[in-house]
Amino acid sequence: MQKRATFPAIFLDSAGKYLILYAVMISLSGVFLFPFLWMVSTSLHDLQGVFAHPYRWVPDILKWENYVRAVTLLPFHTFLFNTLVITASVMVATFFSCSLVAYGFSRLHFRGRNTLFSLCLATMMLPAQVTMIPLYILYSKIGWIDTFWPLIVPSLFGSPFYIFLLRQFFLSIPRELDEAALLDGASRLRIYWSIILPLSRPAMATVMIFTFIGTWNDFVNPLIYINSTENATLTLGLNLLKSQIVGTGMTEWNTLMAGSLLVMLPNILIFFLAQSQFIKGINVGAMKG
Repeated sequence: MQKRATFPAIFLDSAGKYLILYAVMISLSGVFLFPFLWMVSTSLHDLQGVFAHPYRWVPDILKWENYVRAVTLLPFHTFLFNTLVITASVMVATFFSCSLVAYGFSRLHFRGRNTLFSLCLATMMLPAQVTMIPLYILYSKIGWIDTFWPLIVPSLFGSPFYIFLLRQFFLSIPRELDEAALLDGASRLRIYWSIILPLSRPAMATVMIFTFIGTWNDFVNPLIYINSTENATLTLGLNLLKSQIVGTGMTEWNTLMAGSLLVMLPNILIFFLAQSQFIKGINVGAMKG
């Protein structure tokens, strides 16, 4: 006859599993945190300390002036304003375009709906490099080079991934709410604005976080379409900080790391402030097939 496990044995077995799990998670977090910690440490060194051997993680004298130099060496305030304008415009455009398309695919019945949705998802398999040159030629023909328009206008046409994510979340909302609203005389747009969007805050928060991070950190598109310093974004400013240190001809890695940390801070803050909504939007949106 098989013996039943005693309570201490079950407790120790469960505790052992959690101990191993936490050990693995802490180890992985250390691997991912290592570059960030090195960046913070380097931003507080002088230039000689960056290349010192052995490397000192905590310098004797903290060089906080590196952060001041990072924002004064180049027109940081101009880069920040340009990035804020582009990011805010893209977020607003993405919010309306993707949510409206997802609402149509999830709540409206029309002929060819599934086919159109499949075609929308199929565009995700098209690499951005394929359309890069044709889009540049198009924007140059209409005079949009060195303006914000090539970075903002594409978001007006939606993103297949965000449309998919929102559609999956919208499908989890009971249709009885739509039927009750229609009986009360509400239009489809009223249902979309007053019922669907308020109930979809986790999914919309997820989309907005992804959009913010992707636009704020975008380097390739501004590099292609922006030519002047007056219209440059923060990522282009960091590139200038890397290759155009005034009067030295060399890269000041401590200054560059200080600037990189400043640019990264909004991403970290927004993610932690909206972390619960972000995780809920990902989980619930992925459960509805």
